[in-house]
Amino acid sequence: MPSLQSLRRKIAAFKNTQKITKAMKMVAAAKLKRSQDRILAARPYAHKMRGVLSNLSQRVNRTSHPLLQKREGRKIEILVVTSDRGLCGGFNGNIVRKSAEFVRQCESQGLSVNLSLIGRKGRDYFRRRSWPIRQEWTGIFDKLSFEHAIDIGGDLTENFIKGTFDELYVVYNEFKSAIQQRVIVEKLFPIDATAEFGAPQATEGSSLGGSYLYEPDEGELLNALVPKHFQIQTYRILLESAAAEHGARMAAMDGATRNAGQLIKKVTLYYNKTRQAAITKELMDIVGGAEALK
Repeated sequence: MPSLQSLRRKIAAFKNTQKITKAMKMVAAAKLKRSQDRILAARPYAHKMRGVLSNLSQRVNRTSHPLLQKREGRKIEILVVTSDRGLCGGFNGNIVRKSAEFVRQCESQGLSVNLSLIGRKGRDYFRRRSWPIRQEWTGIFDKLSFEHAIDIGGDLTENFIKGTFDELYVVYNEFKSAIQQRVIVEKLFPIDATAEFGAPQATEGSSLGGSYLYEPDEGELLNALVPKHFQIQTYRILLESAAAEHGARMAAMDGATRNAGQLIKKVTLYYNKTRQAAITKELMDIVGGAEALK
């Protein structure tokens, strides 16, 4: 049976832990509100841009820009987006499991796979595995800005143009709500001609065929739009992951705070019972000693 002193120490430790998890929940809630506002503001523009590029790519000569060119697709790069910190429930675990599953699926098809990693948790996980890592980015979520998307997007587009890889996929958590995230595997390079967001669909009596008149010419237009499109999609993905991380951490810390409260109640009840039993035993010893002296 544990001593009363050890039980008091446990109760104090649980209360201290509860204070920490409650504070972390409040901080995550404040950060979530800002991140949620940013991603809700960025989504419409990013989705519309993707719809425009998907529609445009059906009408232009895809060989006119290197980011539109389709290749044999034997070299695959996977961009894995995780967080830099833990204590956010299954946020990172879901990502690394899905990424590892996708890597094995690609390798089973005889494809060559390289990884680019955003976030310390993904980096630490894949460094312990045998899969090759081409690039790493950490510490960007503390002060996330569009410059990070330009830096990451510039590296990926440059390596795609050089032929380092033929296709680029990204695995990340899409923000759905404060308590729900969804793991997404999304193809970024080459840009798919099939519109996924907002592109017009052919209807009866209409066709997506035909051509545009370009001002300036087609090449200059694509040189301006395509890199910008990829930077915007990269920024959207980073914002999605940041908002999903704060939501997951808030939910995890809320659960941890409730669990700490339940443990405090349970151990306090056991402490009171143990203390009462010790007092009763002492009283019985006193009464027994008094009876013996009579």
